[in-house]
Amino acid sequence: MTTRCHHPSADSGSPTSPAGLNPRIRESGQWAGKSHIAKAGNVLLHKALYLPAVVAKRYNPVIAAFCDRLLQSRGKCPMQDIVAAMRRLLHIAFGVLKSRQPFNPDHALA
Repeated sequence: MTTRCHHPSADSGSPTSPAGLNPRIRESGQWAGKSHIAKAGNVLLHKALYLPAVVAKRYNPVIAAFCDRLLQSRGKCPMQDIVAAMRRLLHIAFGVLKSRQPFNPDHALA
């Protein structure tokens, strides 16, 4: 599976747009609607991140603490929590690949 995407909205600094995990904000003047995840992006990558996010939410202390904070303090629903975990996992993987350093949970919690 490839993670490269030549989609027009693909930002080289953020790995979330090619995966379809970036928020799509709907606003117009005074009106502010709900934000959803974008439908654009690599559907296979989006699907491949779902189950690892569910497992990481339960067993990875970094992701579990992040998800607990979202559920308790911000009142997010469970599916929003999973999408946030998918996004966080993608950022962690991108950071590990870009820096060529092993994952450091102490750095991720900071």
